[in-house]
Amino acid sequence: MPVDKFRALDVSDEVLKALDHMGIESPTDIQKETIPLMMAGKDIIGIAPTGTGKTVAFGIPMLEYISLKEARVQELVLAPTRELAQQIVQELTELARFIPQIKIAALYGGQPMARQISQLKRKPQIVVATPGRLLDMVNRGHVSLNHLHTMVIDEADEMLKMGFVKDVTRIIEMAPVGRQLVMFSATTNRDVMTMSWRYQQDPVEITVEATRENRPQIAQHTLLIPRDKKMEALQYLLDSDEYDRVMVFVNTKFMTQRLCDRLIKEGYEAQALHGDIRQSQRTKVMNDFKRGKFPILVATDVAARGIDVDDVEAVINYDLPNENEYYLHRIGRTGRARKHGVSFTMMTFQESVRMDEILRYIQSKPTPLHFDAQGILRREDDTAFFERI
Repeated sequence: MPVDKFRALDVSDEVLKALDHMGIESPTDIQKETIPLMMAGKDIIGIAPTGTGKTVAFGIPMLEYISLKEARVQELVLAPTRELAQQIVQELTELARFIPQIKIAALYGGQPMARQISQLKRKPQIVVATPGRLLDMVNRGHVSLNHLHTMVIDEADEMLKMGFVKDVTRIIEMAPVGRQLVMFSATTNRDVMTMSWRYQQDPVEITVEATRENRPQIAQHTLLIPRDKKMEALQYLLDSDEYDRVMVFVNTKFMTQRLCDRLIKEGYEAQALHGDIRQSQRTKVMNDFKRGKFPILVATDVAARGIDVDDVEAVINYDLPNENEYYLHRIGRTGRARKHGVSFTMMTFQESVRMDEILRYIQSKPTPLHFDAQGILRREDDTAFFERI
């Protein structure tokens, strides 16, 4: 059986069968370390890059020690965005495929409360939620955290950076004192460590470096270009016929929509994803992109959190990210599932200093590209980047 390495972690036959069905053959580093510790009841602070299998890492222990006889909320996962919450629910549902008694409820804004209240009336053992909607449901008396066994805070750094410190603190304090608290974060920062010191009991710190098999296979490139030439350069990359599925990142909601509208006007099949789009439409856009119904997704950083598409072939940073770690989150959308990916980062001369900061942070050196006098994209040795051109 291809999941024997998971069996060594004392994983049940039902979950092993689900892993086999999902095509997951062996545990990643974060899974190897997290699963035994969580199943032993330890508090954990896990520092791991995106795409290393954190949901399976905390999902398996949650499923293993749920009491199916107790019709109340025992496990809680907090996520910073609706999109990530949806992704977590989808993955946990797959893991629980062969345990039909397990019920999972998803609570997040942008969806009618009545629909989510009906989920809670089914007495779920697991709730996946964004902080604001969860607090709303607790205050209305629709959900209780009094019997919580485990709380997982996913992407804790992003959660606290987005201003959820007070909400998350209130939620932790509503749970029983002896509950297990597990936090996952792509980076360490003061807020994350403060919350750990305040609420975790003798936490075990797990750090998984983005090296070797954990580091996505991404060929990174930079392109020094005047601001008014960015659209032209973007079209050049899209017209190369090299990439069938592309994500383009910009920094603001306004520019996301504006750039998407320009691409559509030029004849490209593109959709936008940003915070001003209503939730039902955002969900449709994400699902359509995952299914390959259109090739180009233009997105902001926050809106793109939670998008888990294994075959994004290229990421294009139309704008330089405002935060160093956002660069890693962005390019980490490609090169997933051990596939190779490519990223292009456009920058003006003034932005090159900012790019130097990012490069020091990621400890990596992308390959610089340039356009020659004939408008052909070339490497440093002057060979054409796309051989067919």
